[in-house]
Amino acid sequence: MLRSMYSGVSGMRGFQTKLDVIGNNIANVNTIGFKAGNVVFKDILSQTVSGVTPPSDGTVGGVNAKQIGLGVTIGSIETIHTPGSAQTTNVSTHLRIDGDGFFAVKTSPDQEVPYLTRAGNFTLDADRYLVNGDGMFVMNADGGLGEPIQLDAEVTAFSIAQDGTIIAVNADGTSTPTDFKVGVVKVTNPGGLEKVGGNLYRNTLNSNLEQIVVQEAGNTEAGTGDIISGQLEMSNVDLTNEFTEMIVAQRGFQANSRIITTSDEILQEVVNLKR
Repeated sequence: MLRSMYSGVSGMRGFQTKLDVIGNNIANVNTIGFKAGNVVFKDILSQTVSGVTPPSDGTVGGVNAKQIGLGVTIGSIETIHTPGSAQTTNVSTHLRIDGDGFFAVKTSPDQEVPYLTRAGNFTLDADRYLVNGDGMFVMNADGGLGEPIQLDAEVTAFSIAQDGTIIAVNADGTSTPTDFKVGVVKVTNPGGLEKVGGNLYRNTLNSNLEQIVVQEAGNTEAGTGDIISGQLEMSNVDLTNEFTEMIVAQRGFQANSRIITTSDEILQEVVNLKR
């Protein structure tokens, strides 16, 4: 069979994957804290028809190798962790990280390792725990794996400082910093995080070799970034770029399908040589 046919098939598979990633990006254009994906291609091992011939004492020139490529495959699907645009909501429990950190949340206080997220649409539940939209507990900055944040009943209102400190407004109108600070996690390689759905990431051995630490925000040395109250980080999907990439992927898919059609026509001519 012709090598070009298999090359065309590999190209169609690759561009189909690219279209899948683009479709997911566009679907999440308004998802809080969403980070867009990007497909990177790489060529498949080439078949060497003839090897290299070195030059000989200036009398015979060298000859390059003859290689035929065997198609394309997916090199990686990267998650682009550039910051998204800020949306002002003026809700005190809506938080945005102005930096590279992540919020830490747990499904239950007994969960050992927290999930990470950039979506800061938090609220207080009936037990006065600070939770996200799915009821997961937001972790306090304790230098470890974090503990849930539960405000006292005496706190009638509160604000959140840039370092994550929750400042309580008491019943008598006075303001007092509490012992709670919304924690932030700094990850060495954010691209190595595993998406688990629900705007959540799971730490992996390629994102952070050591155990993650829930620490204070506003640490310039650690690069955790400041916490901005009253704002949400929106998706970093650029529709202009996505639609342009969609056109490229569509035309690439069509061109590779044409390779298969042409290869089939050539094979048909070979079959018709003997009638």
